[in-house]
Amino acid sequence: MMDENSAMIEQVLRELENENGKNDDVRGWQTVYSKRNRKPSKPPPPESFSVGSPNGGVSSDVFRSIEKHSEDRRRRAAEALAEAAAAAVSSPVATGSKSDEEDDSDTGGAADNGSVEIKKVKQKKPKKPKVTVAEAASKIDAGDLSAFLIDITSSYETQQEIQLMRFADYFGRAFASVSAAQFPWLKIFKESTVSKLVDIPLSNVPEDVYRTSVDWLNRRSLDALVSFVLWSLDSILSDLASHQGVTKGSKKVAQQAPSKSLVAIFVVLAMVLRRKPDVLINLAPTIRENPKYQGQDKLPITVWMLSQATQGDLAVGLYMWVHVLLPMLSGKSSCNPQSRDLILQLVERITSSPKARPILVNGAVRKGDRLVPPSALESLMRITFPAPSARVKATERFEAIYPTLKEVALAGSPGSKAMKQVSQQILNYAVKAAVEGVPELSKEASDIFIWCLTQNPECYKQWDLLYLDNLEASVAVLRKLANEWKEHSVKHSTLDPLRETLNSFRQKNEKAEDDAHASLKEADKYCKLILGCLSKGHGCLKGVFFATVALVAGAAIMSQNVQSLDLDKLSTMFNLS
Repeated sequence: MMDENSAMIEQVLRELENENGKNDDVRGWQTVYSKRNRKPSKPPPPESFSVGSPNGGVSSDVFRSIEKHSEDRRRRAAEALAEAAAAAVSSPVATGSKSDEEDDSDTGGAADNGSVEIKKVKQKKPKKPKVTVAEAASKIDAGDLSAFLIDITSSYETQQEIQLMRFADYFGRAFASVSAAQFPWLKIFKESTVSKLVDIPLSNVPEDVYRTSVDWLNRRSLDALVSFVLWSLDSILSDLASHQGVTKGSKKVAQQAPSKSLVAIFVVLAMVLRRKPDVLINLAPTIRENPKYQGQDKLPITVWMLSQATQGDLAVGLYMWVHVLLPMLSGKSSCNPQSRDLILQLVERITSSPKARPILVNGAVRKGDRLVPPSALESLMRITFPAPSARVKATERFEAIYPTLKEVALAGSPGSKAMKQVSQQILNYAVKAAVEGVPELSKEASDIFIWCLTQNPECYKQWDLLYLDNLEASVAVLRKLANEWKEHSVKHSTLDPLRETLNSFRQKNEKAEDDAHASLKEADKYCKLILGCLSKGHGCLKGVFFATVALVAGAAIMSQNVQSLDLDKLSTMFNLS
């Protein structure tokens, strides 16, 4: 019985080997579809074969061993096929620029499906050609622009705001192909000096296109231009906010052409500001007071706008610098060195321009407002003449521009009603600055104080009221008058108000003598000294008169025309009484 069972087992094994051999041959030419988690085939019914059973059949353990051996052969064949598939997928033809990680995942997927699938490679879209600002600007045709402007002017004859928007839209289409990468304005503004900033981006626009544009803009109303400038500024600030959002950690936004092309907005805004710089004077209160337009981050934009207006009118540029930027330097919030440098660059450019001094002095008043009002002069004094411990690198630069700005602040028609008011306002600021305890500042404040006295006799009455409450400032002024009498005395049209004021001071000194204040005694000393100079000067003038009369009389005696001399007129000329 055992021999028969052994023979039967050998026959089964031979049949399985033959079957596996056939399958191996087939696998060499056909794709194998392997199955995961293949369940083992059911063993033959126990009734057929059972070793040691009552029926004398073959044991099921023998067949499980045979089946396991067959499965191992199939698994090895599948693995070899998978390796061949992986090599094919990883080739350049099959994968293109795919990564190794994608290769592994693709191979695994193919093995799971029992076949190798080659993925199609996505072809990259051809890159659009990069267009610079200069290239886009060079394609603008002045004739086409002129025709366009004529058309919109007639179509929207009574709606200038719409005309200006269509004007901006024309340049928006012209610069639409310029990407943000080709005009990184925020980076340019941060890294450029004012001398370079002023030409961005208008220097790329052809001259005939620029002339056609500004001639048309010159015929638009001021109100429409004010609204248009404010809209343009808001558009720029909106783009700035988007850049700041990316910087602060929001998701990175792909670079793309800005809405309506930000290049176009800068171009048309520059044109308006150069042709109609007075627009900024109307906007000065808004820019100065609205928090939306304030802040160190917006400073480059503000400086750029002011530099454009300066190209059109130096006086407007200085007006805006004084009213918008100077408060940033003298305000409570400290101004960092980079911002201070940018602000100084602009005013240095203004004051160093050809014929800047006569232009600014003659235009010291703009639309009823002074370019450098009294309050601004005080700020300039304090910045230019700080305490020795407070000096910075920029102090020397302020010292260089201060004389011109001071001259503009004091410019005006002597004796006019406006100048009398200005002199009284400036005197109040000078009194405060003179008592700061800073020698250089006190000296400058005293000079300005004396200038006020020469401009308006009413300033003497104002000084008389301030005398005792501002004794230190009065001492500084009296000391300067006494030490530099010859220089200052000739600047007064009349010395009578000074004499009356000094006598009033002496009376107040006598009444307050009980206090024995050191400054009071010093002030009284200078009062006596100046009154003495006034008395000597009066006597000298009388001596000059008599000497002149004697010389004329002598000449007349020697002349045969003695009677022609009118001594009464001569006496009247030199009458000092």
